[in-house]
Amino acid sequence: MALNAAGPSPRRVAVVGAGMIGLSTAWFLQERGVEVTVYDRRDVAAGASWGNAGWLTPGLATPLPEPAVLAYGLRAVLSPSSPVYVPPSASPRLLRFLAGFARNSTAARWRRAMESLVPINGRALPSFDALTSGGVRAETIEAGSFLAAYRTAAERRVLLEEIEHIRAAGQELEFEALTGDRARELEPCLSGEVGAAILLRGQRYIDPGRFVHALADSVRDRGGKIRTGEAVDGLRDEAGGVAVRTSGAGPERYDAAVIASGVWLGELAGRFGVRALVQAGRGYSFSVPVDRVPGAPVYFPAQRVACTPLGDRLRVAGMMEFRRPEAPLDGRRIRAIVEAARPLLRGADLDERRDEWVGSRPCTRDGLPLIGVTRSPRVFAAGGHGMWGITLGPATGRLLSEMIVTGRRPAELDPFDPLR
Repeated sequence: MALNAAGPSPRRVAVVGAGMIGLSTAWFLQERGVEVTVYDRRDVAAGASWGNAGWLTPGLATPLPEPAVLAYGLRAVLSPSSPVYVPPSASPRLLRFLAGFARNSTAARWRRAMESLVPINGRALPSFDALTSGGVRAETIEAGSFLAAYRTAAERRVLLEEIEHIRAAGQELEFEALTGDRARELEPCLSGEVGAAILLRGQRYIDPGRFVHALADSVRDRGGKIRTGEAVDGLRDEAGGVAVRTSGAGPERYDAAVIASGVWLGELAGRFGVRALVQAGRGYSFSVPVDRVPGAPVYFPAQRVACTPLGDRLRVAGMMEFRRPEAPLDGRRIRAIVEAARPLLRGADLDERRDEWVGSRPCTRDGLPLIGVTRSPRVFAAGGHGMWGITLGPATGRLLSEMIVTGRRPAELDPFDPLR
C-alpha cells in the first residue's frame, strides 16, 4: 500500500530511533523537502550504532542464519565462551525465535536470502557517498588491506566456499588468498600463529559513533529536531495523520511516522501488523593500545572476532549473544574475545582495555530486514538488519524516504516487507 493512496506526500514525519538507520531516513527525507523530528529513548547512537566494528562491507553483508550456525550444536551455544551464545534460561519467546532461526539456516534458504540482499548491498557505499557529499562532516575510509586471517589454509576453506556462494548469488566481491607471511607483510599486527589469509578488496570502514553523531549534526543543521531521552510510548493512526505519544509530552501530530527503534521495533510496530520477531543479538567490544595500528580492519572468522583501527587504538569486537537487550554486560564474553584474539594479534595489550561495551543488534528469524509500509499507510518500519545496520543504514534510509514521499516501493525493498 502506498502512502499517496491515503493522501498527499507527507510534509512532517516523526522518526523513532536516533541510530544509523533512523537518522539516515531522516536525512534523506530532508533531501526531499520533508520536515523531520527524531525521537530516541536514550541518545544519538546509544544502541548498536556506537560500539560495533564500523565495517562498511557490502561484500560480506550476508544472512545471519546459515548452515555453519547449526554446526555449533547445543553444547557449544550454551557455553559463555562460544562465539554464538544462548543462556540456559532462554525464554519461550527466545526459543520461538531460535526455532525459526534454525529453520532458515539451510543452504537453500540462505541462498534465497542472499539473493534478496544483493540489490540493497549495491546501494550501500553510494548512499554513504551521498551523505558525505551532502554535508555530513565525517569520512568513510578505504580498507586497502582488509584481511580475514586464519591459523591454517584448511580453516580458510570455509570463507572461500562462502565467497563463492556470495558471488554465485550475484554479489560482487574481489578477493585474493594469501599465505601467512604475505598477510604479515601487509599487517605486522598479525602473529606467527596466522598461517593463511584472504585479502578482501573494495570495502571501507568508519568510526561508527563519530559518523552517527555527525549525521545527527547534519540533520539538526538542516532544521530537523532530535529529541533524546524521550521514549515513544505509542503511535496512533488517525484520519490524515499519526499521533506520537512520548514519555515527556502529550501526543504530537505528524503526517507519517517511521519506526527505526532497533530491538524495540516490535513494541510499536506490532499494532500495525508487524508480527516478525526482532531478537537482540548482542555484540561486545572494547579498545586496546597497539604497538602499530593496522592500516585497515582485520577479521578472525574462525573466532568471530573483528578488529578495527580507530585513532591510535584498536577496537576489538565480536560475539553473538541471544539475550535480553537490557541484561548487563557479561564479563565472561569480554574474556572470551580476549582469549580468542590473544594468540593471533602481535603488539596488542589486551589487558589494557577501555570502553568495554555491549550493544543489541536487531535480528530476524530469516536474516532479512523489515523495511517498508505497515498496515497503516502512514506508519513505516525500518529495522531488523542484524549485523548490517551500519553497512545498510544509509541505503535503507535513502530507499525508504523515496517510498514515503512518492508512494512507490523501490524494487530493492521488495523482499523486506515488514508484514511478511
